[in-house]
Amino acid sequence: MALLNNEVEQGTGKPVAQMGRLMVVGTPIGNLGDLSPRVAEAFCAADVVCCEDTRVTAKLLAHVGATPELMRADEHTIAARLPRILERIAAGQQVVYASDAGMPSISDPGQLLINAAREAGVLVDVIPGPSACITALVASGLATDAFLFAGFFPRKHGDQLKRLHELAGVPATLLFYESPHRIATSLKTLAEVLPTRMCAVCRELTKLHEEIVRGSAAELAEQFLARPELKGEIVLVIAPPAAGETEIKGSNLAAAHTERLEADIDAALAAGESPTHAAKRLAQQYSVRKREVYEQLLARQEKLGN
Repeated sequence: MALLNNEVEQGTGKPVAQMGRLMVVGTPIGNLGDLSPRVAEAFCAADVVCCEDTRVTAKLLAHVGATPELMRADEHTIAARLPRILERIAAGQQVVYASDAGMPSISDPGQLLINAAREAGVLVDVIPGPSACITALVASGLATDAFLFAGFFPRKHGDQLKRLHELAGVPATLLFYESPHRIATSLKTLAEVLPTRMCAVCRELTKLHEEIVRGSAAELAEQFLARPELKGEIVLVIAPPAAGETEIKGSNLAAAHTERLEADIDAALAAGESPTHAAKRLAQQYSVRKREVYEQLLARQEKLGN
């Protein structure tokens, strides 16, 4: 169905162009030339454009000569603004939701608005556009027959180990979003538990300084640890397990997690940190129960005392 036309929406008797609707649009992830004609049409037809950062979206609107109202609707504000947005759609207005880059609801707050609109029974049009994770998957040269987008790579080392443990045996290519400031340490963790797994770091996709770097997790960890001033958005792509790897890696991951925790317990005791404080800190770091860590601390303290 065309975005705006004179057809009558089935069951309403109203021309499509006169009905309120939510238009969810994909926007460029770097190259402005990837803005589609349909997205430009949606911007020009909109009464209001909801977005994460009004400064970013204002540039897209200026590019196509559109002058709708702009409304900030990021993760901090979108929940409070849902009622007003739905009221405007019900009143017949055309509302557009756009992410700062890529397809809305993929690791951004757009899903909340889309769900609310569906529940309210209003029309929702999705106008496809660029996606960083899909672009990275294709550019990586790794297997595309089965893949899993796993969102943002966890920040804490313990959470990273836990997530890798959960996903190590998945027979699919894995994709994570990651910050340039954390990619080196994240690759180091990946190298600890999946050292031979082929990976690709895809940075600044579709932009002037686009970079696709491939290698084993261990090789990439070493390379990016030597690049502390790295900039740009990153997609980390990890190849699926090789034949026979699934049965081995689960136990290796668990062992690596346990050994690292034990080493940190010894370090905490050697530094004179109280068991209560150390247990709380390490439980958060490794995503385990505080009581379990506390008991390990006491047992280790007793053993070292003997």
